[in-house]
Amino acid sequence: MSTRTWKNWGRNQTARPRRLVAPRSVEEVAAAVRRAGEDGLTVKAVGSGHSFTDAAVTDGVMLSLEHLAGVRAIDPERCLVTVDAGLPLHRLNAVLTQHRLSLTNMGDIDRQTVSGAISTGAHGTGRDSGGLAAQVAGLELVLANGEIVTCDAEQDPDLFAAARVGLGALGVITAVTFRVEPVFLLHAQEAPLSLTQVLADFDELAADNEHFEFHWFPHTDTALTKRNNRVTGPSRPLSAVRHWLEDQFLSNDVYGLLCRAGRAAPRAIPAINRIAGLVLSPREYVDVPHRVFTSPRRVRFVEMEYAVPRRAVVSVLRELRTLIDRWHVNMPVAVRLAPADDVWLSTAYGRDTAYVAVRMFERMPHERYFAEVEELMIGYEGRPHWGTLHTRDAAYLAKHYPRFADFLAVRDRVDPERRFANRYLRQVLGD
Repeated sequence: MSTRTWKNWGRNQTARPRRLVAPRSVEEVAAAVRRAGEDGLTVKAVGSGHSFTDAAVTDGVMLSLEHLAGVRAIDPERCLVTVDAGLPLHRLNAVLTQHRLSLTNMGDIDRQTVSGAISTGAHGTGRDSGGLAAQVAGLELVLANGEIVTCDAEQDPDLFAAARVGLGALGVITAVTFRVEPVFLLHAQEAPLSLTQVLADFDELAADNEHFEFHWFPHTDTALTKRNNRVTGPSRPLSAVRHWLEDQFLSNDVYGLLCRAGRAAPRAIPAINRIAGLVLSPREYVDVPHRVFTSPRRVRFVEMEYAVPRRAVVSVLRELRTLIDRWHVNMPVAVRLAPADDVWLSTAYGRDTAYVAVRMFERMPHERYFAEVEELMIGYEGRPHWGTLHTRDAAYLAKHYPRFADFLAVRDRVDPERRFANRYLRQVLGD
């Protein structure tokens, strides 16, 4: 137990908790929560710090789950895997691959802990397969009174429906059971296209590919498209040299230099983005899912992402294209897809969804740019990603989540004294 200053990955959030506790068992988590209650302190669990919001920030007790990072059970026949909440996704993926299993879908970053990723609604892109929370089959939590409980679709289904994307408001997740499947191969096709063509063909691209996304370079007409589809084989992974050259050196080291150059000379950003777009080249390979979906990300940034109805995304992007030229934006806009799901606070709850993410390199002014983009998104019934920057409050969110009141009722039941509250939850949930 110690006290120190905590910063998130994006370096835009800081916490100075009264106590930092790193439990080594679920029982120690429960004891820490009970002691916090006795001392009148709030509690927040923290993972890898990949949220750009202050979702994990507290001046009370911060619980690091770094020592709760094991694999509890693997059931290949039922395709269920139970892991500790602090296990990073990249280690989960490695374990699954060893057992010839895989998550159905995942995001492009795998440094988050499993509990942090599901609690904030982390997602990838998929025509038919949803985000991480949609793949959760069961949870173990420590509630505000220190009780250790489990929930799933049959055992306390309301708590399960709420806690799959629970924002840390309902308790400390200590274990997650994922529904997985036998490992499969993905054929990855990456190619630059004009944004004009992508928008014209968007419906076809989305319908014809299991996983489609693109990254548009602002101030240009260039978009890097990614199409991933299942194949039977054979495996044709990238060579170690090409992986290092393209995914490590060019996409991180060289790209980081270009971003720093843009920060030093903002008026040069359009020209820099054109140069970045010109060096993109097509590539194809076949590999296991986690080596296709995920990529190393060492260039730091801040992000705002909104989920909009799938049918509206082309209109959103055409308006964004006009808006964005008023600003010096040096990082791509990412567009991904998800089918409707039934997770109460999932950004894809009840509607086919498109995600539009805007980013800005670290230590560059982003507030006014993000504010204009947010105004555009809320005009299309946008739902903010819980882990990225936004200004929406409980009054707005209650209108856009049909089960919002049900979530609050579960919260009243399991945390009536708001043991897990912080500033962010007061903003998005009220009281």
